[in-house]
Amino acid sequence: MSRELIEPPESSPSGPDYTGWQGAIARYFKFDEYNANFRTEMLAGLTTFMTMGYILVVNPLILSDAIFLEQPKDLFQELIFNTAICSAIGTLAMALLARYPFALAPGMGINAFFAYSVVLNLGIPWQTALSCVLVEGLIFIALTLTDIRRHLITAVPDAIKLATTVGIGLFLAYIGLGGATETGGAGLVVANEVTKTSFGSFREPTTLMATIGIFLTAFLMLRRVKGALLWGIIGTALLGWALGIAKPPTGIVAIPPLPVHLFGQSIRGLAGINGDTFWNFFAAMLVFLFVDMFDTIGTLSGVGKQAGYIDENGELPRANQALLADAIGTTGGAIFGMSTVTTFVESAAGIAEGGRTGFTALVVAILFMISLLFGPIFEAIPAFATAPALLIVGVLMTMSVVYIKWDDLTEAIPAFLTIFFIPMGFSIAAGLSAGLITYPVLKTFQGRQREVPLVTWILAAIFVARYAFMTARFG
Repeated sequence: MSRELIEPPESSPSGPDYTGWQGAIARYFKFDEYNANFRTEMLAGLTTFMTMGYILVVNPLILSDAIFLEQPKDLFQELIFNTAICSAIGTLAMALLARYPFALAPGMGINAFFAYSVVLNLGIPWQTALSCVLVEGLIFIALTLTDIRRHLITAVPDAIKLATTVGIGLFLAYIGLGGATETGGAGLVVANEVTKTSFGSFREPTTLMATIGIFLTAFLMLRRVKGALLWGIIGTALLGWALGIAKPPTGIVAIPPLPVHLFGQSIRGLAGINGDTFWNFFAAMLVFLFVDMFDTIGTLSGVGKQAGYIDENGELPRANQALLADAIGTTGGAIFGMSTVTTFVESAAGIAEGGRTGFTALVVAILFMISLLFGPIFEAIPAFATAPALLIVGVLMTMSVVYIKWDDLTEAIPAFLTIFFIPMGFSIAAGLSAGLITYPVLKTFQGRQREVPLVTWILAAIFVARYAFMTARFG
């Protein structure tokens, strides 16, 4: 993959150039090793935060349909606080433990499963559903401390790692371009009853704004403007506010209430498990476990490959620390009263801006905490303003496609399925499972089963068991 668009310039000052407290920070985050500097890392952190800031509104909207006291949405403000603080905790753990520029937040998709399938469909009380997330997080911590999860990353073949990077790139572009215009999204990809999806309409003001933003961001990238993705977001948002297409901030400071009705409910929810509810509890916990585990593995593999962290042995250095940070985010989030916290693919936006160390993640964590005070400003950034950044990041990540061995069908078919099902299945785990199940089988068909490590077979078997279980339990 070409690195010239995503790496900091060679002239960037490194750790030894800093003194005092700056020098201490630079040494801790190994600025010299990654040719990093404070300006680039801060820009990268701000860019990552801006591209995933939507979670501060979208996540409470989803969860408040299921988590409430007397009627839906009555805990909405507390869920805003929880979303911000849990994102900050998980991202801070990633920054300090793993020192990677990866940000964490409550996972999209798994939050909808929590609200609509587990609580509303199965009828599990939301307090007990939070207990599922708590138990899942504790299991993750155990798996990480016993080194099992790190081996699972190593078990992903290079072809699938590369394909995951490409698939995540398409997934990000799909998320950015497919936002509903009713909620300020780009609307360049819309639902269609006949063709499933189709191209949007420029009659929609937000679609026009997103398109202008794409050209603006592309221009800034091509002119090598530092912070191009961030300036693209800000410029598009300002234009939308000026034209009245998006509502400007209604204020500057707003302090949401503390989560007094949510904190500790996951522990109290354990008391609600009995003979009648155990199997539903166990089934939901396993789904949370599977989805979070393989979403995280896919994200770390794909984004890690984009940033150049994956070594010649296919391993991610400090993988256990990264996985432990993810597990801490999930467990801590459950205690606060939040659905599964996971590593976000939008971290690729900050990496594309040159973020290479945990200081980028530290900036994101600080911004999540600041957002508790300045929520009106961050919430006013419309979705169409972040769509161009997600599209450009998608472009950068799909560059990995040229390294896949397309002339070898035992590599090409699993890789293609991985690429295809990540955006189309709207799940990194879906694409990863398709690739990992077919990879060892196709190698065996061609008599090359010796090329497949035992751990890869085990991973494929786990995915098959996952689908069998989910089909039997949830249909």
